Order: sequence, then C-alpha cells, then structure tokens
Amino acid sequence: MNKDQVEGKVKDVAGRIERQAGEWTGDKEKQVDGAVKQVEGKVQNAWGNAKDAEKKAVNRERDLKKEVDHSSEDESTETAEIDVRSRRKVS
Repeated sequence: MNKDQVEGKVKDVAGRIERQAGEWTGDKEKQVDGAVKQVEGKVQNAWGNAKDAEKKAVNRERDLKKEVDHSSEDESTETAEIDVRSRRKVS
C-alpha cells in the first residue's frame, strides 16, 4: 500500500463522517464538504492503485527479462560444453 492509497482512504472516511454529521444535523454545507472530501479521497486512492499496478507491472516485466536472460545464459553454457566434448579425440 502506498502513500496515496493510505491518504485517499483517510480522506474518504473523514468525508463520510463529515457528510453523515451534516445529514444528522441538517447542515447542508457540511454534507457538501464531506461529499467533496469523499470524492477527493476516492480519486487519490484510485491514483494510488494505478501507481501500485504500474509498479507491479514493471517489476513483473523486469523479473521476466531476468528469467529470459538467465535461461539464455544456461543455453550458451550447455552449447559450450557440447562443443568442447565433441572436439575430444577418442583413442
């Protein structure tokens, strides 16, 4: 969980509380302010989710690249061993 996800969730909850308090007291301005905070929180949380997904995709791509690089190194080592063996003379 990154900073934007945490802060977004906090704003969302604070907005819900403020909106609900406005509903209980009949304060329309508090209801609107709370709803605005809720939306800000949801947007910030979504931004954090997008950043997290991007980071995971980059890490996954990096890991796959390492696997491909590592497997090609293994193949070149196997080829070199085969070449060396095939050059030996059998007496």
